[in-house]
Amino acid sequence: QVQLVESGGGLVQAGGSLRLSCAASGRTFSDYGAAWFRRAPGKEREFVVGISWISMFTDYADSVKGRFTISRDYAKTTVYLQMNSLKPEDTAVYYCARSRSGSINRSPLQYDYWGPGTQVTVSS
Repeated sequence: QVQLVESGGGLVQAGGSLRLSCAASGRTFSDYGAAWFRRAPGKEREFVVGISWISMFTDYADSVKGRFTISRDYAKTTVYLQMNSLKPEDTAVYYCARSRSGSINRSPLQYDYWGPGTQVTVSS
């Protein structure tokens, strides 16, 4: 059974930074793409950023481009999300997801395993 666990969320002031981590049980990020999604209060889940397995192709939502950076540590089977210049509109529960293949896209249907989420709150 694949298990993903996010960590690193919290409360931060606007302009601050947070680093989220997503740890996978076993070597379960090997050969698979990964992504971060978020769900803000009263809104639908939205794609934030994804990273493919082999080419390291990345895709960022326009709302976070230039502020967020995704990376992965193959040795530790962990995916990270560095979030800088945070804004109150970034407040959401952030979810890590594993792709069904080595590639990524923005549809949640591409991803078959999800973490429980970590809360990020940005105060103004």
